[in-house]
Amino acid sequence: MFPQPPTPAPDKLTTQRMILRRWKESDLAPFAALNANAEVMEYFPNTLDFEQTRLMIERIEKSFEERALGLWAVEETETGNFIGFVGLSVPKFEAPFLPCVEIGWRLAKEYWGRGYALEAALAATHDGFTRLQLSEIVSFTARSNKRSILVMERLHMQRDEAEDFMHPAIAADHPLCRHVLYRLRP
Repeated sequence: MFPQPPTPAPDKLTTQRMILRRWKESDLAPFAALNANAEVMEYFPNTLDFEQTRLMIERIEKSFEERALGLWAVEETETGNFIGFVGLSVPKFEAPFLPCVEIGWRLAKEYWGRGYALEAALAATHDGFTRLQLSEIVSFTARSNKRSILVMERLHMQRDEAEDFMHPAIAADHPLCRHVLYRLRP
């Protein structure tokens, strides 16, 4: 399905202002708080509790081990603060554009509007295209999620409206069901 990576996932990627790194136990509490924040999770059907967050980190780390890709824990270099995640994942639902590798991000609200998502996404996509030798990376979100769509467009991802889709894990009558799909090639 996906090319074998030439090397395992590195322990970290760095940008001018951030470290994208593997997860530490100390990330659990701030990540759980981020996932429980209704405003951060506005474009997801539900917030996540502490146990759901712990299991999510386990799945992310398993992906790093099995596929050499995953959602990096992001920390601000200047402060050392955990600010969220940015990275690559393999969606696990049925849709016409699958199988694929997706770029995604979730940052604590106090870090929005600073260009962090774009900066970290550039590092993650570069790793995907160089180390993993991916031929394409996609991103998708609810049609109403203007902030994430703006990040996708600033990454120079391209949208074909004919590929917009109803997310199969969300009820068809739910306002978040209709999703947009963006693609990026090296």
